[in-house]
Amino acid sequence: MRWLVLGAGALGLIFGGRAAEAGHDVAFLCRAATAARLAAEGIRVQSPFGDIARPARVLDRATPGFDAVLLACKAYDLEGAVAAIAPAVEGGAVVVPVLNGIAHIERLWAAFGAERVLGGLARIQATRLPDGTAVQLNEWRSLVLGELAGGVSERARALAACFPAPAVLAEAVPDIRARMWQKLVHLGTVAAATLLFRATIGEIVRAGGAEVLLGLLETNAAIAAAEGFPVGEAFLAEYRAVVGDPRSAYAASMLRDAEAGLPTEAEHVIGTLARAGERAGLDVSLHRLALLHAAAHEERRRAGRLPYPRRGSSCSTSVAQ
Repeated sequence: MRWLVLGAGALGLIFGGRAAEAGHDVAFLCRAATAARLAAEGIRVQSPFGDIARPARVLDRATPGFDAVLLACKAYDLEGAVAAIAPAVEGGAVVVPVLNGIAHIERLWAAFGAERVLGGLARIQATRLPDGTAVQLNEWRSLVLGELAGGVSERARALAACFPAPAVLAEAVPDIRARMWQKLVHLGTVAAATLLFRATIGEIVRAGGAEVLLGLLETNAAIAAAEGFPVGEAFLAEYRAVVGDPRSAYAASMLRDAEAGLPTEAEHVIGTLARAGERAGLDVSLHRLALLHAAAHEERRRAGRLPYPRRGSSCSTSVAQ
């Protein structure tokens, strides 16, 4: 299988690197500085499931001839990504996006048509270090994809089969839209809370914020249900435990991006939930407060007034996120 990976953050490096390890033809398309380093130093991944150190094929522009595009950019870079991958998609490739949120699907449909776009999500906590090394932070390493119209197609099965177990737990599923809403429920909870309080889940719980976290989770579940994608009780029980753990060091990549002086995906994740919650008549005041926090961060970032900005990026997708 011939894969074009758009984005060489942690997610792109890990999944692209694993597909290359399995013998697939993988090429990376990324910004000039990242492309130069990747071409010179190759793919470097530190993982509990085996490190990767191998050469990388790097392109300066997309071309026809690919079977699939793994779209692994940040949501705020979507417009540039659409333009960048267009030659590959117009040449026959299908897009497998693993962006946070769900708003990108309509944009991809508008650009390429529904037949060329699958749904996808990843459950992985990872970061890219300033030297370009991708590091997996725990044992999460799932990649889920599927047809947005429902059902499991042969092409979805073939794409999922490109990623070798146990290093990646890849699966083609019949209900990818529901899975994406599950991810948004959890990610919206962790991202809003860790960004708003600038702390990990455990720190928030130890500070007395357990009820706030659980309230966000329940509100997000109600939003998903109002949109036609209710989450199950087993899912809620699992993530009540996740957001109620006083020992947890878990924080969303949105917090790491903010602390690195980078833009955030708040509008794409928290904003989507806030707008849907308002349509449903739900109280989304905490969502709006988190969005205001992110907007104020962006004002300071643009003005160059952030304390100790750090270069580098993190790319973590979430938890059944």
